Amino acid sequence: MTLADELRAVVRDYLAARPGAPWRAFARDVGIAGLLVPEEHGGAGCGPAEMAAVAEELGRALSPHPFLQSAVMAVMAAREAGDAGLPAALAEGAVTATVVLPGDGELRLDGELLTGVVPYALDGELVLAYVGGVLVQAVPARRERYATMDESRPLQRLTFHDTPARRLGDGSSWARVRDLGIAALAAEQVGGAQRCLEMAVEHAGRRHQFGRPIGSFQAIKHKLADLFLLVESARSAAGAAAEDEVSAAVAGSYCTEAYLAAAGENIQIHGGIGITWEHPAHRYFKRATSDAQLFGPPQSHRARLAAHVFGTG
Repeated sequence: MTLADELRAVVRDYLAARPGAPWRAFARDVGIAGLLVPEEHGGAGCGPAEMAAVAEELGRALSPHPFLQSAVMAVMAAREAGDAGLPAALAEGAVTATVVLPGDGELRLDGELLTGVVPYALDGELVLAYVGGVLVQAVPARRERYATMDESRPLQRLTFHDTPARRLGDGSSWARVRDLGIAALAAEQVGGAQRCLEMAVEHAGRRHQFGRPIGSFQAIKHKLADLFLLVESARSAAGAAAEDEVSAAVAGSYCTEAYLAAAGENIQIHGGIGITWEHPAHRYFKRATSDAQLFGPPQSHRARLAAHVFGTG
């Protein structure tokens, strides 16, 4: 069993036993906040394979934990900028952070003061923003949390007005941080799609019509077979997502659409109960829908892919 497999099992068991555990407890008990932090700075020193295994389990459970933005993107942003202190703090889980990529908002850095608005940002106590070619850390002057359709993925509006900002270092590696975020999100999407498939298979074996399980009918068999192929293909795409920008673009497009399809078909196979508030199927559909906008829709990933493959854009 690989380290990634062991982590997968530990995270799944922990989330099942303590579904409402706060991030600080999760970080303390499992050490997940410092997964990508080097060992010399108090982390686990793991890589993309372990990151993907953890992200997949979090997506499977629709966990609201800030693993994507804090333990992946913020840690890597600070590391790429050459700052060692922040990753060490994040590894302890005592504080969380989110990352604002170029184009996510209208920000201006005047000396050491940050001004502007970020309309939509993932939840995090500290904000790392790429602005003016550098990476800075700041605490927003105002923070407004949205009542979102997908309650498992909190979003906030950030306002800065002559806010003191600490320069962490060079900001030229923002695309690498974005692509690592896409890789983590793709793994989450695979986890969610896998759970949708499992729910659909369970229901098809349990639900009877005309004296037979509905899973014995050809129409349902074909749906489940197509879903299985979709999920496994998405898993392959997510597994390679951290290799380079092209692989990240492929995963960003394919895994997003695979999750949307799996979540939708899960509802269809469940029938009437699938659209009720009591059944969790709608929660996966909401997560799949919100994920589809997080780093841009699938079309934007395909546009980046086309620029590499065909030399366009």
